[in-house]
Amino acid sequence: MNPEDHVIDVEGLSKSFGKHQALQGIDLRVPRGHVLGLLGPNGAGKTTAVRVLTTLLRPDSGRVRVAGHDVVTDPGAVRRSIGLSGQYAAVDEKLTGFENLRMVGRLYGMNRRQATERARELLRRFRLSDAADQRSVAYSGGMRRRLDLAGALVARPEVVVLDEPTTGLDPRGRMDTWEVVSALVEDGTTVLLTTQYLEEADQLSDTIVVIDKGVVIARGSADALKEHIGGSRMDFVLADAADLDSAAGIVADHGSGRPETDRGARRLSVATSGGQTSLTHALAALERGGVPVVEVALRRPTLDEVFLELTGQDEKAAVPAPAAGGPR
Repeated sequence: MNPEDHVIDVEGLSKSFGKHQALQGIDLRVPRGHVLGLLGPNGAGKTTAVRVLTTLLRPDSGRVRVAGHDVVTDPGAVRRSIGLSGQYAAVDEKLTGFENLRMVGRLYGMNRRQATERARELLRRFRLSDAADQRSVAYSGGMRRRLDLAGALVARPEVVVLDEPTTGLDPRGRMDTWEVVSALVEDGTTVLLTTQYLEEADQLSDTIVVIDKGVVIARGSADALKEHIGGSRMDFVLADAADLDSAAGIVADHGSGRPETDRGARRLSVATSGGQTSLTHALAALERGGVPVVEVALRRPTLDEVFLELTGQDEKAAVPAPAAGGPR
């Protein structure tokens, strides 16, 4: 892919705060109309990367271009090309929901009619029309979050940066946000998403980049990352939680890695590379061991399990980048 096709193009980005190196030469490249999910534990450097991309921080070194504009030499053009929804809802509590959005439109140079129409459109999209004329100080946390996200979309930006956009939302609000993001991508908008919800990254992201301690430790599609930690997992729900320890010893011989147990759910899980054959042998061994099983499943690993596998070790080996031509 031609580098000019990357709406977000980051190479060798580094940023330090005193002796703490928050980012250590990370690379990010996102094609037009794609969603990049940026994941990592607390303190990994996600928010620092977002602040550099949105011109709120100046990088120490590296090249950072957004929508064709350099964040250091042309920050104004970058700001005009992006919409940002940060971790905390940025709304003026003295204004109504409608007034907040209309004000954003006016700040972007829209005339009064354009700003009014866009505000009403977004209020409908985010199910805020009934509260449009209420001061936002009276909004619930989820309503403020939706209003903030709507504000990031007022100017129909080329790039939308969503820093944990659904924190504090109920399941309905989260699904509404997913629908909005999907609609943006269909219209050609490029999205950078950081999130605490692994299901969200799995659902929305074309490519996932995992960073830890300021370095990229994995990149690829959700499917590729799941394959990296093992083809599948065996799950067993036992009749009696008291059997979990003995069952773990039995199934360990038929899986790869240490079995995990959940006493409250009477659940036992272990990775396997043997698929159905390993599951059949493990079930037979549990039966011989006198361990009653009430439920069994063979499934792919979840993105949560991928995340824990990648970030839960002191020494980490980077996952190879996807094949040439895919987003980096």
